[in-house]
Amino acid sequence: MDQRLPIISVITIVYNGEIFLERTMQSVLNQTYSQIQYIVIDGNSKDKTVEIIRKYSDKIFFWKSEPDKGLYDAMNKGIKVATGDYLLFMNAGDELFDRYTLENIVKSSDTLPDVYYGETLMVDDAFKPLGIRSETTPHKLPKQLKWQDMAYGMVVCHQSILVKRAVASAYDTSHPYCADIDWIIKALKKSSTVVNVGFNVSKYLKGGISDKRLKQSLIDRFEVMKAHFGLLRTIFSHVYIVGRAVWFYKLK
Repeated sequence: MDQRLPIISVITIVYNGEIFLERTMQSVLNQTYSQIQYIVIDGNSKDKTVEIIRKYSDKIFFWKSEPDKGLYDAMNKGIKVATGDYLLFMNAGDELFDRYTLENIVKSSDTLPDVYYGETLMVDDAFKPLGIRSETTPHKLPKQLKWQDMAYGMVVCHQSILVKRAVASAYDTSHPYCADIDWIIKALKKSSTVVNVGFNVSKYLKGGISDKRLKQSLIDRFEVMKAHFGLLRTIFSHVYIVGRAVWFYKLK
């Protein structure tokens, strides 16, 4: 293994997240892995979010609370201040799977790949487990992730993928709902080594912005995929995605 432990910049985006934020922060700060650079970007919350951040401020590399232009604008702010080798977004409400997660990720490969990724445990707003994402949704995690796999939707959860900062771009804020898909595709296109760690990386809180505004999200996703795969391939992919979802939930 590379003798130098990579620095992992974990970025948390939050707005009025007092209910969920502390669980997220503790899941990061309680990691057994030592080389973590923790960044918290708050969108000028009106609740007790900033109070919670200040409680842990001595353990945070950087934090800021100010208005932003949306989720992906805030994520770009996090990227700008990050100096670690890898970027991982763990937004308010999401958690690393357990306290050994980042240590086990780094141990999963003898080299330092461009991308690490793994599975996701879905949880509800009471943090009750709903099941592994590949088993409870139509999205199946590929054994060897390639950018072409993203033609079939968000096959890897954003909270379960670590991307080398060297291959990461800024989020395209012209896509208000699906800039994460675009970001992952661009990173995978630049990557030469991608490692499936083979275990759960995160716990994902259902009910994000794309879940709440489904119609707008689907339109935005179509535009993202069209830019990468072309119109015809994107139409065929969406026919497949819809059919896959109907068949999957019919069987359930």
